[in-house]
Amino acid sequence: MDIFIQQIINGLVLGSMYALIALGYTMVYGVLNLINFAHGDILMVGAMVGLSLLKVVQQVAPGLPGIVQLVIAIVGAIPVCIVVSLLIERIAYRPLRNAPRLAPLITAIGVSILLQTLAMMIWGRSPLPFPQVMPSDPVHIAGALISPTQIMLLALAVLAMVGLVLIVEKTKMGRAMRATAEKPRIAGLMGVDANKVIVVTFAIGAGLAAIAGVMWAANYSTAQFAMGFVPGLKAFSAAVLGGIGNIYGAMLGGILLGLIESLGAGYIGDLTGNFLGSNYQDIFAFIVLIIVLTLRPSGIMGERVADRA
Repeated sequence: MDIFIQQIINGLVLGSMYALIALGYTMVYGVLNLINFAHGDILMVGAMVGLSLLKVVQQVAPGLPGIVQLVIAIVGAIPVCIVVSLLIERIAYRPLRNAPRLAPLITAIGVSILLQTLAMMIWGRSPLPFPQVMPSDPVHIAGALISPTQIMLLALAVLAMVGLVLIVEKTKMGRAMRATAEKPRIAGLMGVDANKVIVVTFAIGAGLAAIAGVMWAANYSTAQFAMGFVPGLKAFSAAVLGGIGNIYGAMLGGILLGLIESLGAGYIGDLTGNFLGSNYQDIFAFIVLIIVLTLRPSGIMGERVADRA
């Protein structure tokens, strides 16, 4: 039971990060019907910028509490990620809005490679250690352990997701985003500025990715130029699993994927007679994804966005 609870905690931590990244995918898809495969690299930019800021903070004010240092790193990484994301939208995606769908997809892959290359030139090839600024003593919960960094990560993820729901459901911009996602042409006739909605959508997604990037690096104590590829791919899978185009589906898909992956890592050895180790944990996540999409192609919560020409 202790192992089970520990894997549940690990799954929630991992799933909350997947959910934050998946929200960026699903929001952009909902508004633009575009899969932004460069989104995972926005997470990488957030982690690398946060690491650089953290080093500066430790040199300038070494006596600051660890949680304050992490908050400064996150707050500093968010605007950088937003600027990078908006530049990508303006330069790479906006000219291709009316192009065949394959063109922006290929462009997104190219932008991803470009971001990784630039990051490699700026920060180098080797993985960089992320300083452990939070206390190392874990908190005991029913025989399981959770670190202060993971507690902060969960708290930030919950606050970010609740804040996003309030923005989408309760604000004028949120109504404009939902209207654009539902019927873009009719929304335009009603006075909704599509360009403004798209810019805000990219900005929100980039901000969430920045939070996930810094906390990912803090949780695993490392950051590197290619770190966004695998989390981005899994987060996209989580968005599809939950129902891409649906923010609640992205949250649910991220949490489920994290739990499946964590439980798979904990029990894959027993289930396969020690034939497979914990490094094969991705098998469970993608098997479940394939099964769900076979039985329900639109994902668990379905897709609210109509297919557009």
